[in-house]
Amino acid sequence: MTRIESDVVAVLVVRDGIPPVGGDEVVAEAGGAAVLIGTGCAGAVDELPIRRGWCAEAGPFAAGTFAKALASSLTDVPRILLPASPDGRDLAPRLAAELDRPLLAGATRFTAEGTDLVRWDGRLGVQVDTPPACVATLVPGVRGALPFSGDREVTTVDVELQHADAEVLEVLEPDPATADLAESSRILGAGAGLARGELSGPDAIAVLGELADALRASVGATRVVTDAGWAPYERQIGTTGVVADPDLYIAFGVSGAAQHIGGLGDPRHTVSVNTDASAPMTAMADLGLVTPAQPLLAELVRRLANRSAGQEHHA
Repeated sequence: MTRIESDVVAVLVVRDGIPPVGGDEVVAEAGGAAVLIGTGCAGAVDELPIRRGWCAEAGPFAAGTFAKALASSLTDVPRILLPASPDGRDLAPRLAAELDRPLLAGATRFTAEGTDLVRWDGRLGVQVDTPPACVATLVPGVRGALPFSGDREVTTVDVELQHADAEVLEVLEPDPATADLAESSRILGAGAGLARGELSGPDAIAVLGELADALRASVGATRVVTDAGWAPYERQIGTTGVVADPDLYIAFGVSGAAQHIGGLGDPRHTVSVNTDASAPMTAMADLGLVTPAQPLLAELVRRLANRSAGQEHHA
């Protein structure tokens, strides 16, 4: 692979033509200069604001092998950016080690002068000086990116692969119950209103988990819920929590405070279950159900359980 000359370059791992979460933001932050490596890279170009790109078909993702293959080409690039996606977090430290550079992990702002990093599950912000040469990962969903429709300069390049990883036997689908909310396509949100009824807050969250399991969805929560200890802080959606952008978001008893909505991104479909028809979450939802959250939640769990039992009976 030829040496790349640029002040800053984005590096994205592409799987079967699909760019990683946050890839568009990282490319925009790099001024449109990006290296795509993986499988189906050319198919991902149009989904990203790339002005100048290099596509390297390197086969299935292997962090150590990819790092060795990229290092010699990126020697002259002072600042290298990756999204803080699962693959990005895996590749970035190995690439930093190959280039003998510091790694700035979990950045929300990155410039040549300074970088803002998040620590302690997003509850602490740290400002550091940006080293002259470094590798950094950017938190997805924080920066945003405008689409690009101008002329692109994209080059297909060859990479020399030197095996440096354990053999991958199988790639398993993530468990929605433990998956990072930023990666979840379906999220059931728990708000303070979910605790109004016969069930306590923790018990209501447990029932919500049953529904999420049946729907192959993840459970998210508002800050009120996590502060009460009903759900762990890594399940908190908001500007001080996880930034999510699911295909489907169903909010149970969520009023829709600005802090929570600010972390929701732009869900393709939103459903609000709330007794307040004027709540901000209901107002922004595609479908608003004005009803207590607990009884509806219990009924959904009951119906899905009956459907599953019927399917097993027919089988």
